[in-house]
Amino acid sequence: METNVITVGLPRAMLYYRCRTLWGVFFRELGVDTVTSGPTDREILERGSALAIDEACLSLKIYLGHVAALVGKCDYILVPRVSNFGHHRNMCTRFEAMPDLVKNVFRDVPQKFLTCSVDVLAGQDEEHAFLSLGRQLGFGPKTVKRAYKLAKRAELTQYRARVQKQEELCKREGLKILIAGHSYVVEDPYVGKVVTDYLKGVGVTPLRADLTEREHALKRSRELSPTCKWEISREILGGIALRKNEVDGIILLSAFPCGPDAMVNELIARRVKGIPMLNLVLDSQTGTAGVETRLESFIDIIRLKEGKL
Repeated sequence: METNVITVGLPRAMLYYRCRTLWGVFFRELGVDTVTSGPTDREILERGSALAIDEACLSLKIYLGHVAALVGKCDYILVPRVSNFGHHRNMCTRFEAMPDLVKNVFRDVPQKFLTCSVDVLAGQDEEHAFLSLGRQLGFGPKTVKRAYKLAKRAELTQYRARVQKQEELCKREGLKILIAGHSYVVEDPYVGKVVTDYLKGVGVTPLRADLTEREHALKRSRELSPTCKWEISREILGGIALRKNEVDGIILLSAFPCGPDAMVNELIARRVKGIPMLNLVLDSQTGTAGVETRLESFIDIIRLKEGKL
């Protein structure tokens, strides 16, 4: 007798770019199907903006648009809560509030949401969170633990490969620019990918501050700030500390109006000296032409400084 396969929707925004391998392999090993929302476009942004308050950051508006795109197309939509990974290893409050926020925004929609909580300070680590996910879907702890371990191994392998690729790019000849931004900004095809595509198109090698060995980056972040409490911001700070002498310039890429980025980017501008820096804040009104003009000017400044213009 055939049984219906459970389908879980993955919004292509926020933590998706950090956790897609972990989530994908975990559900696959459980025999659960996944469906991912399509790449961000103007329709998704406008849909999310209509669901969010005006003061919400661009990344949250995009996320709500992706959730809306999945409604009715799966049994559950995954909306995890991630508070912290330990002392001074916090996430932005939007990640902590996400399940409550999403369930409230879509309270009149007949859609089920799948959630879990990563809150190490409350005794809930990542493995605990995944055990909770499996239990909610009806799987036993032994099956879920196996799926989580395989998923974690796959995530680590994939991440190490990406870090290794960065190391190889660092050895390239020519202009190299370090992009300091969250993965959900840098990798989003409608927002940050415009920046990396432009740089590649004019012969510049873009590097990522957030693609470094994470534990090493967290330690090195103290060189720029011993008190920064946001986990991903600390990884980016550590990446800058590790790469700043290997690149020709730094782009601080953020989504308006991100609170942590507003403070951390100001800190970077004050602490990192002797290297050209561009603070590029993207919002829903940012046009491609305007971004490309600023990037062109920034590259010209670097080349002029190095006597190559």
